[in-house]
Amino acid sequence: MATQKAGLLSNAALVGMATMASRVTGFIRDIFLAALLGAGPLAEIFVIAFRLPNLFRRLFAEGAFNAAFVPLFSKRLQQEGRTAALAFAGQICSVLLAALALFTLLAEIFMPALVLALAQGFAGDAEKFDLAVHYARISFPYLIFMSLMALFAAMLNAVNRFLAASLAPVLLNLVLIAAMAVLVLDNGGSVAAASADGRVLDYVIYAVTLAGLAQFLCVFIAAWRAGLRTPLAAPVLSDDVRKVWRLAVPGILAAGIGQINLLVGTSIATGQAGAAAWLYYADRLYQLPMGVIGVALAVTLLPELARRLADGQEAGAREAQNIAVLAAGGLTLPAAVGLMVLAQPIVALLFERGAFTAADSAMTAQIIFVFAFGLPAFVFIKALQPSFFARQDTRAPFIDGAIGVGVNIALSLSLFASYGAPAIAFATVVAGWVTLGLMLGRMARRGIYALSANLLRRLAGQIAAAVLMGVALVYPASLLTAAQLSASQSGAPLGALILAVWLGGLIMGGAIIYAIAAVLLGAVRRADIDLLRGAD
Repeated sequence: MATQKAGLLSNAALVGMATMASRVTGFIRDIFLAALLGAGPLAEIFVIAFRLPNLFRRLFAEGAFNAAFVPLFSKRLQQEGRTAALAFAGQICSVLLAALALFTLLAEIFMPALVLALAQGFAGDAEKFDLAVHYARISFPYLIFMSLMALFAAMLNAVNRFLAASLAPVLLNLVLIAAMAVLVLDNGGSVAAASADGRVLDYVIYAVTLAGLAQFLCVFIAAWRAGLRTPLAAPVLSDDVRKVWRLAVPGILAAGIGQINLLVGTSIATGQAGAAAWLYYADRLYQLPMGVIGVALAVTLLPELARRLADGQEAGAREAQNIAVLAAGGLTLPAAVGLMVLAQPIVALLFERGAFTAADSAMTAQIIFVFAFGLPAFVFIKALQPSFFARQDTRAPFIDGAIGVGVNIALSLSLFASYGAPAIAFATVVAGWVTLGLMLGRMARRGIYALSANLLRRLAGQIAAAVLMGVALVYPASLLTAAQLSASQSGAPLGALILAVWLGGLIMGGAIIYAIAAVLLGAVRRADIDLLRGAD
């Protein structure tokens, strides 16, 4: 059993590190974007043009397609051999290609309607709306590459190869960074001149589609080298294909509940100038622990559960789920508290330059503070969904998530007019906790999984340790904010460096406080540390 735990955690750590590389390069990308686009009309157009294909990237590449495909592919692989499994994958690939071609054609034709659904606030500004439609049409083919990448990534995951698919998003960031760097150099190295260049969105949006091709090739080549070569045939809706899509459609929606909530919020937020951009930058920060922890656990836990359940090892599956829940809480809770306390200086350090103003920083930090309350819920959802998906049940988590989306829409519409963008974050947080509560209740009723008394005690210890860390950081964080404002007002050239060093020290100090408190409170035990070190 120790080997099982160590394997799960080591795979999750590998995916988490690759995802961290993606998020770090993503922050560099967003630093460029904030400096060039700020939070004005161009930033809002970019958010909408990029949101649609990127939504599908997250839905497919971060677990939903895995949920439908991996259990069936793994079963074929174990029971019928590699040739039969690859033939099955080839059937799926053929139908997927045909469906993508048709869907993309329809989307290009009806893009004005799609943009209106994503950005209802653009309806009163014809120029902004037309530009959003134009750039959304350019970026939409990104979806084709991401969907095909998801198929080959799922095959790699099924044979315990996680690195290539996890690193592929880094290519998106590198291509976008390179495109923006070329634009700046083309304007004599001046960020201000590049920001005023009418071609700025052309450089960024065309780079999105090019980056999609690069990501697909990265994963396709890795699959080819691993011997996962799918034979293509005429697309036929066989029983196997129908089964995958019956599982995939609700699975896509279930796994993407967080993104659907954000999509709803973005559409409503376009009614307030700058709100869509603030939500985008806030989402980038709070999605860091979501991606590094939640997605890493979900991606690696699914094939582990599928194999255990296929062998009839229910106890082993529950033990793997326990490890995932403890890892999710132990890493996410301090991250959430840290974001609450340090949101303002983090946003200022990363984004407050060029076209991104201090007012934009303040609003973005406020939204992050609210989002942080929902972060544990969304990570726990990611960690629990594989228990349904491994049992080929994508309908139940979809129903629970759909109820959460309904709550999100109701709260967003009722609160936005009075409270603006922070109301969108609040509605998303409430929706996340409602979804988690429904999911836990359903799992307990079915006898799939329940939080034991011992597990609850350890989670309570994690919460207490995170709160102690937050209390210890409040006063130093207030001094940090004061120093940050002072450096900004004086125009000190070393202000950003001083802020970065001070912020890094606070984060390291907070981590030490949390670790000590977690050990003393029994939330972390020696056995957990041995697992992370790979001990048996």
